[in-house]
Amino acid sequence: MSTIDPRRPDARRDLPPLNERIRDREVRLIDEDGSQLGIVPTREALAAAKEKGLDLLLVQPDANPPVARILDYGRHKFELEKRARETKKKHHIQDVKEIKMRYKIENHDFDVKLRSAQKFLIEGDKIKVLILLRGREMQHANMAIDLMNRYAEALKDLCLIDREAKLEGKSVIMILSPLPSRGKSPA
Repeated sequence: MSTIDPRRPDARRDLPPLNERIRDREVRLIDEDGSQLGIVPTREALAAAKEKGLDLLLVQPDANPPVARILDYGRHKFELEKRARETKKKHHIQDVKEIKMRYKIENHDFDVKLRSAQKFLIEGDKIKVLILLRGREMQHANMAIDLMNRYAEALKDLCLIDREAKLEGKSVIMILSPLPSRGKSPA
């Protein structure tokens, strides 16, 4: 005795409305070259597809009557996957990179942090600049904010300031984003 497990998704629901899975009586049929053949009973449409060695795919199941197309389903699926790969390749997800400093940073270390920020901005990523203050350093929060402003001034040709340098708890935070004209260059 087999019982249906309610926690498992029905595998048949994920399958495309293809060939014998089409349950409608009649469909508006489109040939493989794109010409409309009119409203036809589903059995006739399926027979026409089998005769050509192709598949019958329901492309608009919500229409009245539903629209079915005669095509090679394997090739159709490959084309959809190829298109999805191409759009994914062109799309750049903007990351938020974090740069941590101390307010007593030396000039050379400041320049190193600046170069890494320039690299992130050119790649099209946002930057969260963070200066941590410990103990008595909290009394010198104004020096940390001045350092942040100096940092933003050095990067002004590459970025926009999303959030001004501001003391939050025991740290000073500033967020920079790349200029809209910048971004990831096609490599």
